Amino acid sequence: MDHTLATDKPLEMLDHLPEGYISRPAMMEDLDGVIETINAATRDLIGVDKFTVSDYKVDWELPAFNLDTGTRLVLAPDGEVAGIYEFWDIYDPYTRFIVWGRVHPRHEGKGVGSHLLAWVDHRAAEAIEKSPAGARVVLHAFVPSIIQGADALFVDNGYSLIRHSLRMVIDLDGTPPVPNWPAGIEVRSLRVGEEEAQVICAVRESFKDHWGYVEGSFEEEYERWMHRIHNDEHFDPALWFLAMDGEEIAGISLCWGNAFDDPDMGWVGTLGVRRPWRRCGLGLALLQHSFAEFYRLGKPRAGLGVDAQNLTGAMRLYTKAGMRSDPRHQHSFYEKELRPGVELSTQTAEG
Repeated sequence: MDHTLATDKPLEMLDHLPEGYISRPAMMEDLDGVIETINAATRDLIGVDKFTVSDYKVDWELPAFNLDTGTRLVLAPDGEVAGIYEFWDIYDPYTRFIVWGRVHPRHEGKGVGSHLLAWVDHRAAEAIEKSPAGARVVLHAFVPSIIQGADALFVDNGYSLIRHSLRMVIDLDGTPPVPNWPAGIEVRSLRVGEEEAQVICAVRESFKDHWGYVEGSFEEEYERWMHRIHNDEHFDPALWFLAMDGEEIAGISLCWGNAFDDPDMGWVGTLGVRRPWRRCGLGLALLQHSFAEFYRLGKPRAGLGVDAQNLTGAMRLYTKAGMRSDPRHQHSFYEKELRPGVELSTQTAEG
């Protein structure tokens, strides 16, 4: 594999755009146009709007994210946002960079996606300079599986399809089962201003065994979590459930009152059990407790996202809980190796 990246020519020359189209970084004042383009793409695919300006603004204002280096817009001659891509290189130890974006349906087939992926390569060549010596470095891209032509676009640009992520859902059309809590476990909600750091530590430990996990700076992760807690208008500490064994957090179910694209769906954002408390039914009890709370709030359904090839048996747990996959929300997960080296992320159930 050729691991060189195109850095020897100006960005504007990396790929051709149609006459009258221009490419530049995004600005906060572009948010309305960006959201319209992203939602136009999702309406075209599944018939719903997925994002709001306020939700997206929280992401763009995350600590260490820089709009000048982390975003690229393509504007059509009439000023419409033809496409938007983001390049996330804020995660220490900088061995994985995240690629995300959309092209407006009216501007597909005009080279916009190819131009934006060329910009991604340009940014990757810059970002790799801060990666640790000797470590393997990759680009990861998440793309709705139902987008026609996405596979060809990414494969032609050096990416490989490596796995899928799913949305698991359950209809809450009857009283959910009463959880069977392991002996000594009590559940309660987050104590705001007291327990955020302990919760983040529990999340980090719970996800060490998940594919792709890389342990980074706690301080930086804490800052990102607190940014969302303080700025996300949907955050409700009453829905952050902690399974306590005495004074220790054994497991967590951090929930939101609605999915970002479905106000009628309660959302299990993060479900995890720390290693010493696994294999005793705690994950299922936390899930059922969350379903019961959504049911009490009048939500007709609940959902969560999961790696289809999860290493910890999550798919078996969700199926046992009565959940099913919604194929409209399946995502393809592409990887492009930027530099070979020592793999620092979790790849197998053994680490």
